[in-house]
Amino acid sequence: MLKTPTQLSPEPVVLLENAFQRPYDNAVATARTCYSSRVISADDVSKDEPTRVRRDAIARSTYKAGHHTTIQHATFQFVLDKVSRQFIWSFLHSHPFYNSEQVSQRYVEMKPGNFTTPALNEENVPEYTLAIQELMDAYHKLSALLEPAVTLEYKRLFPARVREEKRWQSAIKKRCQEVARYVLPVATHAHLYHTISGLTLHRYHRLSRQFDVPDEQRLVIEKMVAAVNRFDPDFFKFIEDPLPLEETLEYRVLQGFDEGQRCRWPKAFIKEFDREMGGYSSKLIDYKVNAERVLAQSVRSVLGVPESGMVDDEAIGWVLSPAKNPYLSESLNLTTLGKLTRALVHPHFTFKKKISHTADSQDQRHRMTPASRPVMVRQVQWDQPDYIVPRLVEETPAALEFYKSTLDRLWGHMSALVSRGENEAHVSYLLPNAFPIRFEESGDLLNFHHKWTHRLCYTAQEEIWKTSQEEVLQLRTTFPRLAKYLGAPCWMRKEANVKPFCPEGDHYCGVTVWRLPVSEYSRLL
Repeated sequence: MLKTPTQLSPEPVVLLENAFQRPYDNAVATARTCYSSRVISADDVSKDEPTRVRRDAIARSTYKAGHHTTIQHATFQFVLDKVSRQFIWSFLHSHPFYNSEQVSQRYVEMKPGNFTTPALNEENVPEYTLAIQELMDAYHKLSALLEPAVTLEYKRLFPARVREEKRWQSAIKKRCQEVARYVLPVATHAHLYHTISGLTLHRYHRLSRQFDVPDEQRLVIEKMVAAVNRFDPDFFKFIEDPLPLEETLEYRVLQGFDEGQRCRWPKAFIKEFDREMGGYSSKLIDYKVNAERVLAQSVRSVLGVPESGMVDDEAIGWVLSPAKNPYLSESLNLTTLGKLTRALVHPHFTFKKKISHTADSQDQRHRMTPASRPVMVRQVQWDQPDYIVPRLVEETPAALEFYKSTLDRLWGHMSALVSRGENEAHVSYLLPNAFPIRFEESGDLLNFHHKWTHRLCYTAQEEIWKTSQEEVLQLRTTFPRLAKYLGAPCWMRKEANVKPFCPEGDHYCGVTVWRLPVSEYSRLL
């Protein structure tokens, strides 16, 4: 008989670092301003008992009617610590309405002991802990195995730096741990600043019990709401109860399937999905067929120019050519505000993608190219290892052998836990950063342009760099008049004659990428 489950350990840390002044009063003041001949202030809605009664009535009616922009003004900045990477990927960063600054596994060495243990059945804790320890040890050993190859490649790229070897040891170490992190579990802790509006926090609370990690989500969101309640006890006066997991859409849909086929689903899905990928990590599967023509016409419409005065190629060049459009070489992204560059919202693309959990954690930060990411456990084969192998590992035989044996052993631990009846959501905390996420992603040219420009830089994470290259090359086949203007940031600056071409300073990759077509981009580090 299973013993009583343990509790989530250690408990996440939640601190309200900064907050909007008088958020509740401000929300009502903004509502009243819509129907007033003057701007209503927070003092105006709370100066005496009658106005406070009216304030509460307005707050209640606007909330129930769904007029929620009033509670979007208030902003709350939280410090979060001891939260899992899985929670961040599945919940905090799975939507566009947030801002985070998070500790990077690329640049900060991960320490032993910094991981979440979910509410496991007590007898399963030792095996879970052993698996975590093995992965933490493997992280350091893999980093050491990669160091000779990284050092050799680094010296090839930067021959002038060899004389100052000690100065660059830190850079070499970071390159090693950037790849070694693929074996870390998604239970690994992170700390971050996380800023959201009051409206987003309401939504967090309502859906805090959904897949994938409902226990951790519930605890973190309860602490966030409690912190705001201490700051302004009125702000959540009309907050709704969280939806139970059983009432979420995803749960209801899944219950309609034959659970006896559960063990077959991932195998069939993965086989089908990977076959359709055709060897790509990101495959263009849909687009607006008249993208070039519509973009050109929308440029003419902005300017009030007939086609006889501006042909399609000229119109496209005005918004996409760095030599003509000064916004494209700005460090500040101005394209969403420019009247002409907003024409780039009309071309639209959808990609089918298969990238690692750690790469997708980078990819999802591009919030304006949204994706439909999975319920994690519905893509896991517990009895069959499934992971992405970074190129540097593939090119280093000793590292590759160790990498595969480490992850094969991990799947043995996870399979044993599932076979003993452990909750799959709890076991999923052991999945490595290397676990592949299979999903679809869509967006418009305006926001893909911003993403591709930044992620084609050789300093970008290698896997997301590779998908960006694949996407741009596919676009060149389908829409050559659009894609010919796409390249790395240094290429954009070279075309605009902005110097230095590379904006990265000491982080220069060592390759004159601005001289290369995208088809010739290649990198090991």
